[in-house]
Amino acid sequence: LSNRISQTISGLYGQRFGLAITEWRIMAVLGRFPELSAGEVAERTQMDKVAVSRALARLLERGLVQRDTHGTDRRRSVLELSPVGYTVYDEVAPMALECERQLLASLDETDRAQLDVLLAKLADGVNNLTGK
Repeated sequence: LSNRISQTISGLYGQRFGLAITEWRIMAVLGRFPELSAGEVAERTQMDKVAVSRALARLLERGLVQRDTHGTDRRRSVLELSPVGYTVYDEVAPMALECERQLLASLDETDRAQLDVLLAKLADGVNNLTGK
């Protein structure tokens, strides 16, 4: 189900902006949480560090993401969307949210609350299995 949803949403931005699913996930995180390290991006996207590194290289090359040093810790490298990246983000994010809204439209408040509880339990189960 997760893959089908990702594929459906990627149809909204994939052809128009030439973004892969991994690239959009990174842009979505950096759009909400700027100035993250690559490791923090991997953690927030719950993606493998190698996949994040490859996708970041493509985003940096295309000028959608920029790398800088942290304001107070010059040893630390941070990532954020570039102005062009924010333009793409500002266009894609509402489309993704609308897709999510349509997907959840058939659920009433009780169903949504129950889904949230069940998803939280599954997330806890995964965390217990992985020791996180």
